[in-house]
Amino acid sequence: MKKIIVVLVSLAVLTVIAYSQRASIATILLEKGLETAMGADKIADLEDGLHLALCGAGGPLPAPNASGPCVAVIAGKQLFVVDAGTDSPRNLGRMGYQQGFVQAVFLTHFHSDHIDGLGELSTLRWAGGDVSAPLPVYGPNGVEQIVDGFNAAYAQDFTYRHEHHGDTVAPMSAAGMQAMPFDKPAMGELALVYEGEGVKVEALAVDHSPVEPAVGYLFTYKGRSILISGDTTKQANIEHFAQGVDLLVHEALAPNLVNMMNDAATKQGNKIIAKITYDILDYHASPVEAAETARDAGVGHLLYYHIVPPLIIPGQTALFLNGAEDIFPNYTVGQDGVSFTLPANSDEIKLTQKGL
Repeated sequence: MKKIIVVLVSLAVLTVIAYSQRASIATILLEKGLETAMGADKIADLEDGLHLALCGAGGPLPAPNASGPCVAVIAGKQLFVVDAGTDSPRNLGRMGYQQGFVQAVFLTHFHSDHIDGLGELSTLRWAGGDVSAPLPVYGPNGVEQIVDGFNAAYAQDFTYRHEHHGDTVAPMSAAGMQAMPFDKPAMGELALVYEGEGVKVEALAVDHSPVEPAVGYLFTYKGRSILISGDTTKQANIEHFAQGVDLLVHEALAPNLVNMMNDAATKQGNKIIAKITYDILDYHASPVEAAETARDAGVGHLLYYHIVPPLIIPGQTALFLNGAEDIFPNYTVGQDGVSFTLPANSDEIKLTQKGL
């Protein structure tokens, strides 16, 4: 009993001391944490290969673990981003990737939820990275309007930051974005949009009508491959170009769950939500359809992203899949921070992080 009392007294004394010194302790921890964060270079620590990290697993609806659509692809030491939805630029930082290292952005189409983080991403890259040119933004024809609009909206910010920090931090020569348009390829064809340091990025046509143009992207590097669908219905063109790819990143909308939302909106007399939840059913693939594509293409792994509706309650993932897991069992339902590594010239597919 005496030993227990001594231990409890000792703990109490230590607690009082720690509390009285909390500011000093916090200072030490913060200094060490800042040194580690500012010196971090996650890309340098990655093995050679093709890597993927979801900087945004969701769609246009808010969700706790699924920000606006965004896929980070690291090929060797090059960091690329496909689409830039809400909060995705900050998620890059949370995952340990410095926005200043982003080499280029590839847009699948111009829906607001895929582009509304572009301004923040380009600003963080410009003011936080050692860059000498604007952020290249690749996309099918029409990307010029997107880039020009963001550059116009941020024009005054460019001036403020340059006047305050000068060329060391914010050189005007690197402010904003530069549009890199290309023609949408025909069905059955690929368009080479980027090549360098061993990585090749090709665009393929998808169908997101009435949204036009819309494309997906195929990344290849040292014998490894990732295909990102963008928003689309089930497409033979995706199945064709996904043949044998290591990782298929496919969007998915669950019709059963969206129909439940439609029923609830109708009962409540909410005509707007009822209309939206009816309309969106015809231009997205379901989890079952994505699984069928993965199975028929013989891919290594299927990663669901652009998940609609948000998965927010226990058991909802099973409703979302609705049997897709039986069609193609090698799958991951994405959330922010999910990461994969595909080591160069091998057939390994490593799930390296399950979320933020």
